[in-house]
Amino acid sequence: MALSGEHVPQLLTNGIRLAYQRHGSGEPVLFIMGTGAAGRVWTVHQTPAIVRAGYEAITFDNRGIPPSDRPPGRYALADMVSDTRGLIEGLGLAPCRIVGVSLGALIAQELLITSPHLVHCAVLMSTKARSDAARRAHEAAHRVLAESGVQLPPEYSAATSVFQMLSPATLDNEDAISLWLDVFQLPDNGGGVAAGQTWAGLAGADRRPALRNVTAPCRVIAFSDDLITPPLLGAEVAEAIPDCDFVEIAACGHLGYLERPDDVNASIIEFLRKNDDRPERKPK
Repeated sequence: MALSGEHVPQLLTNGIRLAYQRHGSGEPVLFIMGTGAAGRVWTVHQTPAIVRAGYEAITFDNRGIPPSDRPPGRYALADMVSDTRGLIEGLGLAPCRIVGVSLGALIAQELLITSPHLVHCAVLMSTKARSDAARRAHEAAHRVLAESGVQLPPEYSAATSVFQMLSPATLDNEDAISLWLDVFQLPDNGGGVAAGQTWAGLAGADRRPALRNVTAPCRVIAFSDDLITPPLLGAEVAEAIPDCDFVEIAACGHLGYLERPDDVNASIIEFLRKNDDRPERKPK
């Protein structure tokens, strides 16, 4: 059931309202964003390129990101998978093409495993099937900070984020990094991002055995300087999924889709077109 929002369409799914937007026309491509970011980030580079290529691009705000609902408490990955499943079904997108990044890629992987009839093919960016020791420590640190209730000064958060999320090539470009620092310090005018997404992850699981049963064609896109989900973890996903190739894009970090958008968009579009002739499966 679609609900009216403030100039943004919303859909009731899994007990919450998700805000979404549709761009262009053609076969649908659903974009799933990562932790703490709004769906509109895709509209900077990705959705215009996808629309020009002849597809319809659908973006949405995950639970916790306004104007979608922000239920209290911790979110499990399963919650966000159910949200996305309901969005696909509610908008009649299945079987759709999916592009997910980071947490969005984890959501896409779970859909590939649990609801294969909803997915035509998938691009998984900055992804992993498990967390190694360094990544487990990093995730735990963020959860401790969220539990503490401490609000870090925006200047500190911005400086820390650029070092975690961007490549040395960007950090060494003084003009570029000044713009990035300004972006990371922008105030949140959307009513605040819920901290619940901090707990939405693999929770110590290794999903490689389950990924070996995925039947849809996939592409993993890794970014060479990604500290959050390094290429070695992305390569494990590509190796586990039977019909999956692996693309590594140089000189970019976790936000490679913003640092090297032309290369990323070309890889997405090439993969989608390669799978355009694959017969559509009807949802059960």
